[in-house]
Amino acid sequence: MLLDTYGRQAVDLRVSLTDRCNLRCTYCMPEEGLQWLGKPELLTDEEIVRLVSLAVRDLGVREVRFTGGEPMLRPGLVGIVAACAELRPRPELSLTTNGVGLARTAGALRDAGLDRVNVSLDTLDPDTFFTLTRRHRHDDVLAGLAAAEAAGMTPVKLNAVLMRGVNEHEAADLLDWCLQRGYELRFIEQMPLDAQHGWDRTQMITAEEILERLTDRFTLTPEPSSTRGAAPAERWLVDGGPASVGVIASVTRPFCRACDRTRLTADGQIRNCLFATGETDLRTALRSGADDAEIGELWRTAMWGKKAGAGIDAPDFHQPDRPMSAIGG
Repeated sequence: MLLDTYGRQAVDLRVSLTDRCNLRCTYCMPEEGLQWLGKPELLTDEEIVRLVSLAVRDLGVREVRFTGGEPMLRPGLVGIVAACAELRPRPELSLTTNGVGLARTAGALRDAGLDRVNVSLDTLDPDTFFTLTRRHRHDDVLAGLAAAEAAGMTPVKLNAVLMRGVNEHEAADLLDWCLQRGYELRFIEQMPLDAQHGWDRTQMITAEEILERLTDRFTLTPEPSSTRGAAPAERWLVDGGPASVGVIASVTRPFCRACDRTRLTADGQIRNCLFATGETDLRTALRSGADDAEIGELWRTAMWGKKAGAGIDAPDFHQPDRPMSAIGG
């Protein structure tokens, strides 16, 4: 198992498949993009599958989510999903994507064994989408959502980040739009993981502000806290249910105490926390001939050293040098 000194067990593995992305979201990276990892630095498809297999078979991982960057830019994505779906015990498999390429791949991913998908969509307005992402791909994201639903990856989940002065007024509209289509919406506080280190706490739309905007139009009833478990989203029933909306207050109400995640970067590093400033190198061990027992011990040691919390409210909090696109969401 992947335990830490505070008694938490990591059963949810986030696997970044690439640091590349085909959008340039203002809260993630600069317009010109980043210096991407070179191919030799990236794990191969076979190395990814080997590490996921080790995690599932020997380390107690039960859920695997593929992230990026934009994971659909990984040429071997469908094959990786198919190989992981063959593992026993079979993990739950999901994908976090910007949705741009989902329309052409949703069916193949579902056939390969993908269980569900989370799509990032921050606005219903194409012009605002361009302001946020610096790309004219809004229609592609909507087509991707429809394709995921048609492929049977339901309920389709949406992630939205509200930015002050840009799309904060769309909170209730986004929820209404999702309710009409049966999508599950989760708002996420903007986190200090941008490559340009421009995050400003005073400009962040907080969970409380999000809820204020939603309750102007909807009646929200908190779900019992016992149903949340290790899930990061606090959820509310909308107008009595059964539909619900989630808010992930990563900054103002951290959920570190119940965290059950371990993270594998595209270049083979283990991160025991999204906001960690250190990593454990598995790629070198893989390529130097280490067996599964040795790699598993490295992984266990990395997780054993996990801190009690991210310390995001501490005066000495230091934003990770690696941006979200390299870490994986």
